[in-house]
Amino acid sequence: MVSLDFDLVSYAVDLAGQNHCEYSEARIQRTTDVTCFTRNGESEPAAISDAEGIGVRVISDGALAFGATNIVSKESVKSLVDRLVRNAKLAAEFTREKIHFSDEESHREKWEVQEKKKLEDVSVQSLISFLKELDSLLSPPISGITFPNRNLIIWTNIEEKYYENSDGSKLESRVPRVEYLGILTAFYEGRPKTISIPPGYSGLGGTGGWEVIEKFNLNEELPRQLMEITNGIKASKAPPKDETLDIILGPNVAGLTSHESCGHPGEADRILGREGAQAGESFLKPDKLGMQIGSEEAYVSDDPTIPNSMGYYLYDDEGVKARKRKLISGGRFTEFLQNRASASFFHVKSNGSSRAMQFDREPIIRMGNTFIEPGDWKFDEMLKETKKGVYIKNFMEWNIDDKRLNQRYVGLESYLIENGELKDAIKDPVLEITTPKYWGSIDARADDLQYTCGTCGKGDPMQGAPVFFGAPHIRLRNVRVGAR
Repeated sequence: MVSLDFDLVSYAVDLAGQNHCEYSEARIQRTTDVTCFTRNGESEPAAISDAEGIGVRVISDGALAFGATNIVSKESVKSLVDRLVRNAKLAAEFTREKIHFSDEESHREKWEVQEKKKLEDVSVQSLISFLKELDSLLSPPISGITFPNRNLIIWTNIEEKYYENSDGSKLESRVPRVEYLGILTAFYEGRPKTISIPPGYSGLGGTGGWEVIEKFNLNEELPRQLMEITNGIKASKAPPKDETLDIILGPNVAGLTSHESCGHPGEADRILGREGAQAGESFLKPDKLGMQIGSEEAYVSDDPTIPNSMGYYLYDDEGVKARKRKLISGGRFTEFLQNRASASFFHVKSNGSSRAMQFDREPIIRMGNTFIEPGDWKFDEMLKETKKGVYIKNFMEWNIDDKRLNQRYVGLESYLIENGELKDAIKDPVLEITTPKYWGSIDARADDLQYTCGTCGKGDPMQGAPVFFGAPHIRLRNVRVGAR
């Protein structure tokens, strides 16, 4: 593989400085993606892409301009920088609210995620054979349930990047990622139901080499999970209606809520209104940092530095060192996700939340790995102390409004709880709840934190960011359960 041309990045930053820009940054980025599919055991055409180019941002008199080129040459970079400088200077004449970046330390470092079995050495045919083997284990009927439509996906990605800014940061990185996901149609007694394996339309994977997938032991784990969720597919008993009771949520469900109803509304660009026309807004306002949103048991964090996580990085795409962000602590919003522009507005330091997924995408505020912090309960203890309730182990459907205030989750494998014991499986219980009510109802967190992979969509043009969702089992007190 041809090495990245660092000199062109330095040239872009220097050229912007010569044009009297108060700030500039440039990154050369190469992303190599391989996605393999099988449908009912037959391979579909693999999708292979290799994108390389240079993205540049400049600030001139408080106006910011971004652009990119996939022609990696000095002439192309000069043309790009000249155009961006002209655009920024022109925009500055009409810009009322000037953009300023927070003052941050500069860093010079080379970092990468190690691979025991390099992803670039795993052939497309090997990936397809892997999926076909899994399909053969998932295709036979189980407990009278057939799976006539099975779509299995394996995705590998290698991201190489070199970044510089006018503050003196110089950062080189290499991050390999791999993820598996399966979407199936289950058919039982004439009724179809779309499910995923693992449940919750989330994948299994992380950063590293092929050993990341091997550690999940999918040949044994996926058939076991499929057997478990047959209880939810076959369930016919209706959930209790119009009753106030307790709900225990499995990590699969609770992890998604950390991302959707805490991480997204806590993004400072949403709060300031920038994402309103693209990914949505937030129920939070700029003066709501510190507001009480939940109970004293509500703790949510976002940490991109978790080793081998899907959202792993050590420095963001504005040169800021990544760290754990404590979004909700003891029920209070204690930190928003910030980039350097929003941090300047809030008079704080950036917490390293700026990410760009391709060379031609502007860095914007993104989550890394968002999760509900574990507590000190055991799941069995939580269950034993629940006299009447519902256990929603995983979900098959969800939605949330643009301001992240009203949300709805439909359970897949779910059970009644009576006097501390799991009873009958129930069909399609619905948790429909506001964000303050949700976080305010948490009274217990188990110690069994689990993560799954996801792709977070945001921006215009769209950027799909690889992330982790995480949570332990949690309990909500005195809420209502509906039925579909």
